[in-house]
Amino acid sequence: MSTGSYSISKPKGAKPFWTARRQTGLKMFLLVLPMLALVFVFSYLPLLGWCYAFADYVPGRSVFALDYVGLTYFKMMFSGVGYFPTVMRNTLVLSLAGILLSPLPAILAIMVTQLSGGWTGRFQKTIQTATSLPNFISWVLVYSFAYALFNTNNGFLNQLLIRLGVMDRPINFLADPSHTWLKMCAWNVWKTLGWSSIMYLAAIAGIDQTLYEAAKIDGAGRFQIMWHITVPGILETYFVLLLLSIANFISNGMEQYFVFQNAMNRNKIEVLDLYVYNIGLGGGSFSYATAVSILKSVVSLTLLFVANNLSRLVRGNTIL
Repeated sequence: MSTGSYSISKPKGAKPFWTARRQTGLKMFLLVLPMLALVFVFSYLPLLGWCYAFADYVPGRSVFALDYVGLTYFKMMFSGVGYFPTVMRNTLVLSLAGILLSPLPAILAIMVTQLSGGWTGRFQKTIQTATSLPNFISWVLVYSFAYALFNTNNGFLNQLLIRLGVMDRPINFLADPSHTWLKMCAWNVWKTLGWSSIMYLAAIAGIDQTLYEAAKIDGAGRFQIMWHITVPGILETYFVLLLLSIANFISNGMEQYFVFQNAMNRNKIEVLDLYVYNIGLGGGSFSYATAVSILKSVVSLTLLFVANNLSRLVRGNTIL
């Protein structure tokens, strides 16, 4: 190709722009294809089982041979009869408590970052490790630890209080139904606080350090720096995690409540996920359990889109 007295030659082996772009896109698609396949197999393919919520499921029989019952099991949930209202109460209370306690990891992250420098900086990694370690302990081991501390026969706390003369006979703390919600929230905070703060520590590390230097030059104190620089710097991360928590408002998980449940505290500890397990695998009501799971998924998806739209209206940013 020539332009006046100049000649520009095309590089050898050069490909058209759109051809190169298509090849790059194909390579990236093939790179994520295994993960897409896993998501399809473990997240979308099981949705075929939702058909059991509209039929009277009998183990061993083909889905085409089952009796169609329509919305019978969905009507049972909203009829107010049975244990479902109590389960929803426990689920909503514990989920609301989790959202109210959601600023704690951010507070811990801010406090940990303030330990840098001086003799307090030596304990920074120790505190991070000590608070993050419980996340890697299964709930079964957590209950074993709780049983060793609070069981009636030879629990450490009961033995200590009896020897100190505080009480005459042991108390069954684990089976006591009083303050069940508070105890479950305390165990969950203890287990997840340090691990949840890692996201905020990463957000704090990404804040421009020149802002801190400028604030110090202007005479700002430590609290003023935290309030006007650190807190605004992690708000974006906090709101994203808050939106995800709202989307999972009725999904508390099952493991914690499964290991701590007993006949005494069942009325206060059984949440929706545990209820699905108990009535499905425990009680054999597979169709009803499937209907409850469908309701949980639909409500979670609805809350996600509602929270996303509210975020767009209030903050101008979304997560979807």
